[in-house]
Amino acid sequence: MNIKKDLLRAAALVLLSLLEVTPVMAQFNLKKAVSGAVKATKAVTLTDEQMAGYVKEYIDWMDTHNQVCAEDSPYTIRLAKLTEGLTDADGITLNFKVYHVIDVNAFACADGSIRVFSSLMDIMSDEELLGVIGHEVGHIAHRDSKKGFRTALLTSALKDGISSNGGKTAALTESQLGNLSEALVNATYSQKQEREADDYGYDFLKRAGKNPWAMALSFRKLKKMQEEAGAAKNSKLNQLFSTHPDLDVRIKRMEERATSEGIEKPETIVTTAEQ
Repeated sequence: MNIKKDLLRAAALVLLSLLEVTPVMAQFNLKKAVSGAVKATKAVTLTDEQMAGYVKEYIDWMDTHNQVCAEDSPYTIRLAKLTEGLTDADGITLNFKVYHVIDVNAFACADGSIRVFSSLMDIMSDEELLGVIGHEVGHIAHRDSKKGFRTALLTSALKDGISSNGGKTAALTESQLGNLSEALVNATYSQKQEREADDYGYDFLKRAGKNPWAMALSFRKLKKMQEEAGAAKNSKLNQLFSTHPDLDVRIKRMEERATSEGIEKPETIVTTAEQ
């Protein structure tokens, strides 16, 4: 049975629109922009409380309209074991869930919510997944995710101003959520932000007792995936990490750091999808 829905996802900044739900896994496609880019309304201001309200509304909506793996799912159990001890990013509490979808991706939200897609877990080793998570945590900790969400909110959903009642945020409409999703899909980070997120992710994993080689390994896996996909500029794989700075540079930096610190590189484990 097919159920038509206009559902959307975020990313880290990676947020795509869910157009169709199948009995097995959901198919995600990028929502087409319905209008041109709109500059943020300078007169609009948002308090931290209002921002938190919009972020919560968005991630709650995403979790409600996407197939979240159950607590006893092998995906959920694996991710819980993998992220054990990864609880805080510079004062922001982290929480993890798995979306049972066929896209190869993951995204993080400003409130510390990290969503990993089941198909990404199918083709990545634990170390590679940790690298993805470490990088996204870096953007959360440095408030890049918060700044990106705020910009997307003002240039899309709230471009005509906001309605509030005593400082409380007004609920976003389906149309506003769609516009917000589109803006977040197109959001990018600077080279400095990407580099700092890599470094934070490395330190974050190391402090938690995880092997920080995970950062380099995840970048290498992404590079391989991009090459196999033809490295198309519009490839969804390119949205998993920004390509600024170049992946080769990021791989080199992380490998050199781990090597200089005398950290042993973990053995590569072939995933089920690659066997």
